[in-house]
Amino acid sequence: MANIKLDKLSADNIRLLSVAMVEKAKSGHPGGPMGGADFMHILYSEFLKFDPDDMQWRWRDRFFLDPGHLSAMLYSQLYLLGNYSKDDVSNFRQWGSVTPGHPEVDHKRGVENTSGPLGQGHAMGIGAALAGKFLEDRFGAWTDHTIYAYISDGGIQEEISQGAGRIAGYLGLSNLVMFFDSNDVQLSTYTDEVTSEDTAKKYEAWGWKVVTIDGHDHDAIRGALKEAEAEKEKPFLIIGKTIMGKGAVDAEGKPYEGYSELHGKPVGGTGASYEKTVEALGGSVEDPFAIFSDVESYYKEILDKKREEVKAKKAEEAEWTSKNAELAEKLELFFSGNIPDIDFSEIPQKANVASRDASSAVLAYLADKVENLVVASADLANSDKTDGFLKKSKAFGPHEYSGNFMHAGVSEFTMAAMANGMALHGGVIPVVGTFFIFSDYQKPAYRLSALMELPVIYLWTHDAFRVGEDGPTHQPIEQEAQLRLLEKLRNHKGERSLLALRPADAAETTVAWEMALKNKKTPTGLIFSRQGIKDLIAKDGDRYEEAGQARKGAYRVQSVEGADITLVANGSEVATLFEAAELLKKDGIKSNIVSVPSEGLFRDQSAEYQAEVLNEQEPIFALTAGLPVTMEGLIGKKGKVFGLEHFGYSAPAGTLDEKFGFTGENIYNQVKSFLDSL
Repeated sequence: MANIKLDKLSADNIRLLSVAMVEKAKSGHPGGPMGGADFMHILYSEFLKFDPDDMQWRWRDRFFLDPGHLSAMLYSQLYLLGNYSKDDVSNFRQWGSVTPGHPEVDHKRGVENTSGPLGQGHAMGIGAALAGKFLEDRFGAWTDHTIYAYISDGGIQEEISQGAGRIAGYLGLSNLVMFFDSNDVQLSTYTDEVTSEDTAKKYEAWGWKVVTIDGHDHDAIRGALKEAEAEKEKPFLIIGKTIMGKGAVDAEGKPYEGYSELHGKPVGGTGASYEKTVEALGGSVEDPFAIFSDVESYYKEILDKKREEVKAKKAEEAEWTSKNAELAEKLELFFSGNIPDIDFSEIPQKANVASRDASSAVLAYLADKVENLVVASADLANSDKTDGFLKKSKAFGPHEYSGNFMHAGVSEFTMAAMANGMALHGGVIPVVGTFFIFSDYQKPAYRLSALMELPVIYLWTHDAFRVGEDGPTHQPIEQEAQLRLLEKLRNHKGERSLLALRPADAAETTVAWEMALKNKKTPTGLIFSRQGIKDLIAKDGDRYEEAGQARKGAYRVQSVEGADITLVANGSEVATLFEAAELLKKDGIKSNIVSVPSEGLFRDQSAEYQAEVLNEQEPIFALTAGLPVTMEGLIGKKGKVFGLEHFGYSAPAGTLDEKFGFTGENIYNQVKSFLDSL
C-alpha cells in the first residue's frame, strides 16, 4: 500500500541529490531530474522487476534512458537502491568517477545503455523490446519482461523518434512502456517556440496506446503504469506533464520553477537559491548527499520485496530448465554470444561474383544454423543482398516474432540504434544492412556501438564509385576513411573500437563473415562491392584456405623472390593490382601484392609479421577507390597512394574506371612513373 509521505520524501531525495551533484560539479542539468523524480521513484519502487543482488539477471525489466543529461536523476535513483555509494554521487562528472556526465553502460550498477545523443536511447529500448519478443516466441511466456524507456522533449524532436515510433507501433511491441517527460522547456528556449505538434496524436497514428497524466501525481503515475501492464497489443506512451526544476525556490523561499535556465546549469547560477532549495527539499547544505533515514529504511523494505518477487521468477525459470534441457542449452548459447560450430569452408561460392553476392551466399548458409541471427535492412534487402537470408527465414510483422528479419523501411539510423539495443539486451546477434554511402546516416549509432563495445554487425554494400549511374550522391569516396578512424580510436578497454573489413573476393568475404560473427568485443563493419570481382589467384589451389590469412588484417596474395615493389589494396582494387602486376612482369618488374581488409587488425600483429608482409624500407604503391588517406598509413617513407580526391560522376561503372584511372593499364603506368621517380 502506498505511503504518501514516504513516496514524496523519496522523490524529494532524488531531487536533492540531483541538485547537489550538479552544484558540486559546477556542471550538469538539474531541472530535468527534479521534474522526473516522481516517475522514477514510483517506477523503481513499485513496478520495475529486478534482482537487487544481481542487476544483470537475464529476465529483469530494463530501463533505457534517452536524455543522458538527466544522468544525475538516474544515479540518484540507483544510489537509493545501493548501487552507488555516497562518494560515487558526490564525485559526479569527475576524473575516475563511476558517475560520468552522461551515463555509460554499466549493467552491474543498473545502467542499461550509454546515452547522451538524444533520440538514440529510446530507440535502443525499442530494439531491446524486439529482442525480448524474439526470445519469448522461442522459449515461452515465462521469459516475459518489460522494457521501460524515458524520453524528453529533445528526444521526441530528434528525427530518429519517427523511425523508432513507427517501427515499434507497427510491430506491436506491447512489452515497451515509454515515459515522455513533457515539461515544455528546452535548453535555450521553450517548446512552444519550436513545435506545435500534437505528440499524443502522432504516436496514436503510429499504433501506440497513449495516456496523458500529471507527472507529479503519484496515483496518476501508478494508474498509467498499471494500464501499461495490462496493454497486450500496443507499445504504451505515458505523457507526463512535469515542471522543469520542480521544488526549486529562490532566496526568499518562493517557488522558482519552469524556467529554461534551470535546464542546463547549477541551480545556484540561476534565479533560484541552492541553499534554500536544499532546505525546501528537506536536506542539509552541510550534508546534501545523504539519503534521508526514513527513505533509507523504506528502500530496504522495497528491495526485500524485489528479492521475493525475483525468487518466484527464478523458481519458474529453474522448473522450465529442468523440463526443457535442449531448449535451455540453446538459450545459454544465445546469451553467450557464441555461434554453433560451423565449417565456413563448406559455404558454396560462385566464381567472380560481387562481394555483396558472396555475402548473400554466406547469409543463406547461416539462416538455419545461427538461429539467433537477426538481420535488418533499410528497404534494400534485394540490393544489399540480405535477402539471401530472408529467403530462408521470414520477416517480423505485427505481433509476429518467429522470424529473424526486420524490414526497417528507410530508416538507417533507427535500425542501427535498435541493433545497439538488441545487443545490449543480449540473446540475439544483430546485423544491419544498407548502402555504404548511407553509413553517414548511421554514424551516431555505430559510434555508440564502438563506445559501448557492442558486437553489432554493419553490412554495407555498393562500396565505391562503381555504383555508377546513380552518381556522386550514392558513390562512397570518404566513407571508408571515416570508418578507418574508428579502427584507430581506442575504446575504454584500450582496444580498437571497431573492426572494418573490406574483402577482396568471395573467399575473403566468407572469412570476413566468420571474423565478424566471432568478434564479441566490438562492432564490425563489412564493406562489399556492387560489381563482380575477379577471384584472386590461389598460390596452392585452395583460395579459401589462403584467404584465412585475412584474420591477421593483411597478407600477401602474391609473393615473389626479389620483388621490386609491393602493391597494396583492399576490396575490388586488389584484382586490379593483379592486372597491373602482369603488365609490370612483362617489363621485368617483380611485384608482391598485399590484400589489407583491415589496417587496424594488421597493426595489432607482431612487428615481425608486419615487416614480413610490408617491407616499409622498399617501394610500396597503394591503390584505393576512396580518399588516399585510407591507405597512407601502409606505405612507409617511400610509398605512394593512388586514390580519389574528388566526388564521383554519373556514368556506367566501367566508364568511371577508365575516366578515374582504375584500370590495370593505368595502374601499371602509375607504378612505372613512381619507380622512375625514386
